[in-house]
Amino acid sequence: MFTFDYIIVGAGAAGLHLSMAMKRNGLLNKKKLLIIEPSTKNSDDKTWCFWEKKSGLWDDFITKSWSKGELRANKESIEFDLDKYNYKMLRSIDFYKACKNQILEDENIEWVQEKVIDYRETNKEVIVKTNTNSYNTELMFDSRVSPEFYKPNNSIHIHQHFKGWYIKTEENTFENELFTMMDFDIKDQHSTSFTYVLPINRKEALVEFTYFSPDIVSDETYNCHLKKYLEHINVEDYQVVSEEKGVIPMSSFDFDNFRSKRIHKIGTAAGWVKASTGYAFKNCERKSEEIVNCLLNNKNLSGLKKPLKYKHYDKMFLDVLKSRNDFGEELFYRMYKKNPIERIFRFLDEESSFSEDFKIILSLNSKPFHQAFIRHLKRGFKTN
Repeated sequence: MFTFDYIIVGAGAAGLHLSMAMKRNGLLNKKKLLIIEPSTKNSDDKTWCFWEKKSGLWDDFITKSWSKGELRANKESIEFDLDKYNYKMLRSIDFYKACKNQILEDENIEWVQEKVIDYRETNKEVIVKTNTNSYNTELMFDSRVSPEFYKPNNSIHIHQHFKGWYIKTEENTFENELFTMMDFDIKDQHSTSFTYVLPINRKEALVEFTYFSPDIVSDETYNCHLKKYLEHINVEDYQVVSEEKGVIPMSSFDFDNFRSKRIHKIGTAAGWVKASTGYAFKNCERKSEEIVNCLLNNKNLSGLKKPLKYKHYDKMFLDVLKSRNDFGEELFYRMYKKNPIERIFRFLDEESSFSEDFKIILSLNSKPFHQAFIRHLKRGFKTN
């Protein structure tokens, strides 16, 4: 049996962020880390986007960044200058390569392409069994979602699901210095559905049709709305270079209940996906830094919990989207129309003051929110 100080199960965004944070902050100078990942991580399987204040850790690897954006809703275009922020686009393959290059040159980190099939926690260690080996560690970070998440429970669940086309056009088509956060001009009947446009240059863009809804749709439904949108913006002569699809859980599930003394959940399994928006990449970076800071200062990881007020906000937001899925356009219109972008980003980053929270909530004031608040009270103000 092989022994490591730490084991990370899964080398997705969360696992790689955590391993890089451990390395970057000197945690592994005298300790050993094992990363267990069943795939090669050599494919460009997704695109991450995030906002941050100007320069960041991944600037050398991003595909594109923007300082201006827009939201189109209620037949109106709301343009916003990001001011102190930039909105950044990062291809997963570039992130994987950047991390793997640094990880594989570190003698205190070992990466194995294996699948975890079982584990056992004792008072002193965690014993991890893969398809080929057994390992033990004092602390395991697990990115696999608990089976309890998929069982019937009282939590509110919807999905952010989407299909995107990377397209090339023959003529200059896109305003490449401005990205479209949400365009509700083309939508699927009574659902929260919109198009997300990331122009890389005047002739290339990622165009995604996205839903925030309880049910997944067929591939043909995505294709139909992507074609409608491109017709709507007068794009006729184009080539689909590649495609990507995804389903991101948006849930009030209490992930904090599924960790123990020696097993700490990370990523989607820990609720690092923002429940009301589906954004996760930058949050994985922040949460990884928090974990490493605790380990460096011998602090208990049990104190790393989502602030209670944001659990309540997210649950009410999800309740509105689930009970009135047709109301999403109005909801986001009000948020972006009545608030500066910096306040919105601080709120979504869970860094806002109560004064900022109040202004955001006041801007969303509506009958569906009143009804969601009443339901929340009747359920005993529970956050899951």
